[in-house]
Amino acid sequence: MASNITPAVDDDAPALAGAIVIHAKKVCETADHLWRVLGDVSIPVDGLTDARQQHKVSFGTESMARVYIYQTIYDLAQSEVADRLENRPALLKQLGLNKVPTQQNLSYAWNQFSEQTKTTLEAAAKGIAREARDHDVISEALIPINLDEKEASDGTSDSTVSRAHVREHGSKVVELARRHGFAEFDSDRADNRVYEDEQILDLFSNACLTQGSAHSEGEAGWFLEENEICDDSTFLRVIKQFATPSDEEVTRSVQELQIEDIVAFTELYREAVMASFNAATENILKTIRHEDPFDDRHVVAAVDFTHVPYHVWPWIDKDEKIPKAEYPPMVSGYKEDGEIKHGYTFATITIVGNDVPIILGIEPVKERSAWEPEDAPADSKADVVDVLLDTAQQYVDLDEVLLDRGFYSNEVYATIHDRGLVYMTPVPKYEDDYEAIGKIKSKEGVDAAVKNDVPFAINGELHHTAEFLYVPATDEEADGSYAVFVTNRDHVAPEEIMHVTNSYSRRWDIENQYKSVKAFLPKTSSKDYRVRLFSFTFAALLYNLWRLTDYLVKLGTDREIRSPPVVTARTFVRAVSQSLRQGG
Repeated sequence: MASNITPAVDDDAPALAGAIVIHAKKVCETADHLWRVLGDVSIPVDGLTDARQQHKVSFGTESMARVYIYQTIYDLAQSEVADRLENRPALLKQLGLNKVPTQQNLSYAWNQFSEQTKTTLEAAAKGIAREARDHDVISEALIPINLDEKEASDGTSDSTVSRAHVREHGSKVVELARRHGFAEFDSDRADNRVYEDEQILDLFSNACLTQGSAHSEGEAGWFLEENEICDDSTFLRVIKQFATPSDEEVTRSVQELQIEDIVAFTELYREAVMASFNAATENILKTIRHEDPFDDRHVVAAVDFTHVPYHVWPWIDKDEKIPKAEYPPMVSGYKEDGEIKHGYTFATITIVGNDVPIILGIEPVKERSAWEPEDAPADSKADVVDVLLDTAQQYVDLDEVLLDRGFYSNEVYATIHDRGLVYMTPVPKYEDDYEAIGKIKSKEGVDAAVKNDVPFAINGELHHTAEFLYVPATDEEADGSYAVFVTNRDHVAPEEIMHVTNSYSRRWDIENQYKSVKAFLPKTSSKDYRVRLFSFTFAALLYNLWRLTDYLVKLGTDREIRSPPVVTARTFVRAVSQSLRQGG
């Protein structure tokens, strides 16, 4: 909650610093981003001393003062500031710069500022950071820790300092994750309910940690005589209510409904659960937006399907083609490791590459299966991709989308191309004809080739052209001698082939993501789709909150964002569960 008291700066700071902070407090009341605060706060340059000859400099006193405040808040070296300004155009613009200053430019400006000016700006930086924290523009956990002189001089190792930071600030970070994630789920039950939503989420977190179930959590509560733990039937009932809109009621068992009714209801479930997930995702992105981790020059997202197994056979008699009447309609068949399996299908869109790997959107997918009527409803892949891109582009300015070969479709590609985005995906099958490939334009001495300007049509009319790239295959990429990729990049040159296709490896982040999400999934035998949908969505939320927590800890310990996790997934879930128990 925002502070109502007059902003304070250090006692020995000039009055000008106080004036800057007072205005920053006002800006913080409407700003959602620290960069915006730094760009909009008033900096009276008449009170600053800059010895540079102003008619000769490329960067004025005001913009350099904003940069100095930015550097002070984030405790950065000049080289780090120069790198950030070069790689983050939005930051450059927000600080009032029309081009990127070099480290030498920054060093020269700082040397020409008087000591009084530096003292003023440093005091203003501390005051702005406090106001930004108090107004929830920046989390307290994100403000760099300044070790006291004893800690800084006693030879403490970096690893020890990192552990100290995690211990000291870990609870704040976990509480931040908890508040921004779990608070968005509301079961909309009566006020006289026995168990609060937080207690139900506590149980669910425990089940995710242990890969337990509603039954195992309820049984543990009975055995340990823990009154705050409900029985399994209450647990499952509340989970269903999380996924049911407040103005809707399913009067009969979901499995007793006709397939058309079930599909209609699943859309309502999707809207209820995704509204909570999307609100939590927005909270997460606002928390880390102060660093604009997605403000790279080239932001890449990956779209893929994953399946959550359902271990029940769909047929009464497959030879006679007699299916089970009440088989869950959202379950479909899929092939894994050469074996036909059955499960629920979910599509996700995730930031990959050099950015924080956050799941931006989830879409449950209804596929038509062999045991269903021919006119059974099904989602098109193009529609699924379109919805995911709509969701993702609310948060992030995307440049490129990487897809699995299962999305090879003119309609999918047209959907992405129409948004002005680059796409890339493997081609699932092709004629393994080396002689034909040899006639395609290739780079001398490199076993790769490109076929330019391949037409892609929609409804018989040319929509756009794409490039087919041929590179030596690996076992994971293709069955033949070559792997083939398709992309709508403009005219890929032979010397660019390997660079472009190697960039596809960034998509494998999503494979690791699915392993983590599935590791969070609790066990359930429920046929009710609300339980299945909530379970996957909550597991994905835990994944995002874990990534948020690890990101914040890395910021405080000066670690590379894409380095191995400082906080493991299991440690995070345990911390969240403990936080919930203490909070309840």
